[in-house]
This record gives sequence, structure tokens and C-alpha cells, in this order.
Amino acid sequence: MSTTISHAVRIDRAPADVWSVLTDTARYPDWNPFITRLSGNLEVGSRLEAVIEPPGRRPMTFRPTVVDHEPGRALHWRGRLGLPGIFDGDHRFELDGLPSGGTLLTQTETFSGVLVPLLRSILAPTRLGFEQMNDALRTRAEGLPARP
Repeated sequence: MSTTISHAVRIDRAPADVWSVLTDTARYPDWNPFITRLSGNLEVGSRLEAVIEPPGRRPMTFRPTVVDHEPGRALHWRGRLGLPGIFDGDHRFELDGLPSGGTLLTQTETFSGVLVPLLRSILAPTRLGFEQMNDALRTRAEGLPARP
């Protein structure tokens, strides 16, 4: 059993600018309402520690592993609850350059495992968290000083 949630936002900044905000994880507490803390190396194979705060839910800490890292284009990590196949999450950020010079940022998570039907109640708050984070990231990126 699996289910996917996703949210995309257009940002009036180049992918490099959006990437710089997304990967400056030390500053997440300053602006990110959903992933309020993310520590660790964003390189493939590295283990992260993330604290997420879905709206209306208690904060949750998890320790995913980075499975893809393409600077300026994609960041993907995989986490799980207990053993594989119980409740797994594949979280992706994809940045696509737009002809206007802006960026389309898409944040997606695919949940899979036997507990997915029982944990559906977290999906709506998680999607709202994606929206809030993407909007906050857009505001932060668009507020950066213009590059020469």
C-alpha cells in the first residue's frame, strides 16, 4: 500500500538561489514552519536528523538517509518507522528552471508500508506543512539580494 502527497510552487528566483535557501539547513529555524530542524550532511548515504511540525500535530523527529543529491536540481531522502515495509517515506525536493528565469519547486513524499491505511490522518496536515514550507521558502528566496 502506498500514497503520495505533493505540492509545487513557482518562485521568481533562479534554481541556484532556491537551492541555496533549501540547503542552508542551519537557518531552517528562522523561516521554516514545517521542517523546523534538519541536521547532518546532505550527501548521498548520510543520515540526517529532522524535526517536522505538521500543522495541528505534535513535532516528530526522524532520521532519514539521503539517497539522491543533485546540486541545484534535487534532494531526496528516505526514512522509515521501524523495519522496512512498516511505514516508509520517500521525501523529494525537485527544482526545475523556468523559461522566465524562475524555478518550479516541487516537494513530494510517497508513503508506503502496512501502516499507511492506519496513519492516513497525518497526510492532510503533512500536505498543509508542505504548502507552508514551500510558501515560506519562496518568500525567503525572493527576498535574497539580487545577484550581479
